[in-house]
Formats: sequence, structure tokens, C-alpha cells
Amino acid sequence: MISQISGNVEHVAENTITVQTSGLSYEVYIPTAVMKNFDGKISKGAQVSLITYHYYQTDPSKSIPILIGFANRVEKDFFEKFITVSGVGPKAAVRALSQPIGDIAEAIDSADLAFLKSLPGIGEQRAKEIIAKLQGKMGKFALMRRDGGDSHAGPDSVGAHGRAPQQRDAQEEALEILLQLQYKKDEAREIIRKAFSRNPKLSTSEEILNEVYRQSKEQSKASLRGA
Repeated sequence: MISQISGNVEHVAENTITVQTSGLSYEVYIPTAVMKNFDGKISKGAQVSLITYHYYQTDPSKSIPILIGFANRVEKDFFEKFITVSGVGPKAAVRALSQPIGDIAEAIDSADLAFLKSLPGIGEQRAKEIIAKLQGKMGKFALMRRDGGDSHAGPDSVGAHGRAPQQRDAQEEALEILLQLQYKKDEAREIIRKAFSRNPKLSTSEEILNEVYRQSKEQSKASLRGA
């Protein structure tokens, strides 16, 4: 199983690139949303490192290995959740993810049928199935940012003293995810602290990030009311 690939870009197409590494060339599919996040940094001759989803496309006579590339593990996690929806295969998901992943996640969480129907290959029935399957599980992904930040900083303490080991581990994992999503360390630590002040029983990183997302939505609504 190929979980990551690093090398030189030989060719770039709309949703695929060819990466040369160790004398071999690999075709890698990349969703439009992921390609846009590279902000033009994927070009012929560039060095690239991608987290990959590796699967085999099969038919009665052959089995073809397929690689799909992502900038980080959070993008890959979203992709893996997205393809759990009946009828959404990996290649269909590559085409469908044409808008920023954070926007798609927010549309799923808010049941925005019109937005989801606008994605390539996603009709009304499929959009309803996506909402039914994934709504309420999108907090981590809806927090994804497209602006800059200290995304390469290492994990740091989040004030977990006095909590159970499971909660401490969950907080550290939530912090690491927020850093991948372009949050700065101090900001990430503070919003995790606020999440626990609202709900001290949080025990997994997913629960923490869902609470952070709920808090963010409430703050946005409050700002709109006060405008």
C-alpha cells in the first residue's frame, strides 16, 4: 500500500499529475479543491510530497492501481468519509470535490442541498444521501482554513493538566489537527480550552473539534445579529 509519495512533477493535467521518484513515474489523481490549495506550486519540475489514498479499480479482466493525492491527512480523512456514501466512488469523489473542502463540509453540516447539488456529478438524490450519512460528523473539516498560519509548527501543551489520559491524548490530537488546518498554536490552544469550558466531558478529538465548530457557528450568528 502506497501511503505517501515524494518526487519531481513530470506532467500536470486538470486532475492528475505525474510524479517521478526512484526511477519510476506515478500518475496521481488530485481533487480540484486540493489542487487549488497548492496555489500554483504544483508545476512541471517542482518537488512535491503527497499523502495518498491507494486502491485498485477492478473489472472482470484486470485490476488497475490508482493513487489519489492530498496535501495533508485531514484532506484524506475527509475524502475517506465522503466515499462512504453509497454511489460515491473514489474517482467520482475526485471530480465532486471542486470547491474548498471546508465549504463542502459546512454545506453537509447545514444540509445545504443547493450547494451540494452544484458539485460535479452530485444530483439531488446523491446530495440527500451525503447529508443523511455525514451530517453531524463534519466539525473537523468545516474548520479548514484557506488563509495562512503556522501550519508546520509542532504540537504543544493545551493545558490538559488534571484531565484523564484519554482526554489529554484527545486534546493533543485535536491541537495537531488544528495546526494542519492553518490555526496558530496559541489560537488553537485557546479554542480547545473554550471547548472544554463548555463541555468538560469531551473525550475524543472528533468531539472536541465538533464542539469548536459549534462554538464558531454560534459566534458567527451572534456577530450577524449584532451587525
